Amino acid sequence: MVDIHCHILPALDDGARGEEVSAAMAAMAIEDGITHIVATPHANYQYRFDPEINRQKRDRLQQSVGDGLTLLLGCDFHLSYENLESLRLDPKRYTINATQYLLVEFADNSIPPGMDQIFSGLLTGEIVPIITHPERNPLLAEDTEQLRKWIDLGCLVQVRANSVVGRFGKMALKSSQTLLRHDMVHFIASDAHNTTTRAPVLSEARRVIAAERGEEVAEALCGSNPLAVVEGRGLPWRPEPAPVAPRKWYSFLR
Repeated sequence: MVDIHCHILPALDDGARGEEVSAAMAAMAIEDGITHIVATPHANYQYRFDPEINRQKRDRLQQSVGDGLTLLLGCDFHLSYENLESLRLDPKRYTINATQYLLVEFADNSIPPGMDQIFSGLLTGEIVPIITHPERNPLLAEDTEQLRKWIDLGCLVQVRANSVVGRFGKMALKSSQTLLRHDMVHFIASDAHNTTTRAPVLSEARRVIAAERGEEVAEALCGSNPLAVVEGRGLPWRPEPAPVAPRKWYSFLR
């Protein structure tokens, strides 16, 4: 399995607090059957994003881990004006493994204005946005049609493994189930921050998806699709998303 969203590098953001935690996360991922992890520190107003420091910490952790796990670099990209300008000048500073794919994160309770234009601009510039954990956003849970329009535009979607298995509450569980049933998910990732509450584990979510959608879909979401991303290829599994009737976000709590 391949994890394209993980805060495994030490002392960069709200993820791993130190090298011991990073090493423990790597060991846990290997035990779970994960072969590649993309380290994705935040790039926002709160945390300094420095690719050279990230690379040094990745190299140090890779040396410690050995050949059991391949560590790659990416970013948890926040859509500020400053970030977008920096991305325009140097996209490989932020993309996954210097490919065309970019993790894009919204706040849990809002969507920035003008997203259609922003996504269109990124795609025109040959940058493919991967929208992270939309199941956590009540606005997108209420208006799944908006997410489908962005997928039709060319965006991709990543859901958290913990959402699929019910560890982020009823709304995230039901929203992720809806997105999976309507072929609006392209990747499952851990978005791991530690070894306890947000661990780098994908196998449990993979088993749930295999039971509900079949082995082919589970393999695509946890294996072949994320592997294609880190290698800079087109996705081998990319079905047409089906429309979903809109629901009020609080209905997911019932």
